Amino acid sequence: MKNLSELMVDLAYSALLFNSRDAAEEVKKLENKVNRLNYEIKKESLLAARSVEDAEELTALLEVGQAAESIADAAKDIAELVLKGIKPHPVFKMVMEESDEIIMRVTIEEGSELIGKSLGEILLGTRTGMRIIAIRRGESWIYGPDRNTVLAEEDTLIAKGNEAGAELLRKLAKNEMSLDEL
Repeated sequence: MKNLSELMVDLAYSALLFNSRDAAEEVKKLENKVNRLNYEIKKESLLAARSVEDAEELTALLEVGQAAESIADAAKDIAELVLKGIKPHPVFKMVMEESDEIIMRVTIEEGSELIGKSLGEILLGTRTGMRIIAIRRGESWIYGPDRNTVLAEEDTLIAKGNEAGAELLRKLAKNEMSLDEL
């Protein structure tokens, strides 16, 4: 829950700064997952408490879970601004105009050369200018992936970079371009 709520904050601020609906949508999906996890913590804690001492020890776990859910809720509130089309404060607009960075979400499709290769092996950042912030693989997340992280079919990549790089990454993921063509 802690890791998910941290990822949500990063994605929510990125969504707001770069007006990325993709990142905002990911925050909403993650918020639901954090809510489910917090429910499970509460349920398991109630089942585990057999005495007053047990209950006192489990209180800290419940508080951490609640704090993570509060952070997740706040991140979702930030993301909702983007999804509702509410324009950020002019200061954010100035930052966006000075930056050419965007946040994107793309799913690796069948046949893509990215499948089975590590981020270090394909040098994605060098070749496209896009940095992978997180990867959603099924129901789990890999946040802050490193050079040893191997990509798989149907991985959803959250990446940060420029528009030209975003288009290259999109084409690579959708098997519309090969690594050699870069």
